[in-house]
Amino acid sequence: MKINFQETTSDLLTRINIHNQFGGRDIDRWMLDLLQLQPGLRILDVACGAGKQCLSFYNAVQGQADITGSDVNVDLLEQARKEIAARSAAIRLMELDFNQRFPLEDNTFDLLSCCFAIYYAEDIPFTIREMHRVLRPGGRLFTTGPMPTNKQVFYDIIREATGKPIPPMPGSSRYGSAILDSIRNTFREVEVHIFENPLTFETAEPFLAYTRASLAEDRKLWTRLFNGKEEFEQVMQQIAEVANRRIQADGKLIMTKVVGGFIATK
Repeated sequence: MKINFQETTSDLLTRINIHNQFGGRDIDRWMLDLLQLQPGLRILDVACGAGKQCLSFYNAVQGQADITGSDVNVDLLEQARKEIAARSAAIRLMELDFNQRFPLEDNTFDLLSCCFAIYYAEDIPFTIREMHRVLRPGGRLFTTGPMPTNKQVFYDIIREATGKPIPPMPGSSRYGSAILDSIRNTFREVEVHIFENPLTFETAEPFLAYTRASLAEDRKLWTRLFNGKEEFEQVMQQIAEVANRRIQADGKLIMTKVVGGFIATK
């Protein structure tokens, strides 16, 4: 399955910052509580983006781990290099396309993480088999992604604003189904954990910034709603009208992120 996806550094960081500012729960703390990382682990973060997860793991073990971050997006890797250098963290970075065979040896890592990205793989069973291959026996795969009920208010407002159905999302449409099934078919043991984080917006502006970044990160997914900059701006105006109307009626918007955390053991 070919997924047309291109996430820019600015779109990604906009959404991360909004999660941090308006969310009621800390997803990084949740991840660390689940994983209970110990010093001495060899960790690979696949699709590391700007390095947020690598740095979280590094800090959790006070630098006492061998951590490699990898991504296919060179702009995000460059941002990761800057973030890592600013913190003087000993984290390696490499280019890696998870649609191709990983340029890594078998049975190498204790933990492989892939946060909010695995659902963009073109051939899910292939990618998961590669993750399984590079983990040592007893090693763990940790993935996160949106469940089917993720951020329903976001989709409800877009649907109301445009009068059009929401296109299938690469994440929520298959993360808790086809991807989870493939992980279960490959690994000997799988745990499923759910994280819910309500984002509360008392004004429309941060919600609209989140929406703009989400729609812009891959416009090809949303072609039934708009084509080109002018139509995009028209849709954003329609969304703004609905969001403001809801806030006037209810005093706030609450958009709940519903995330599945899968821990699979080789």
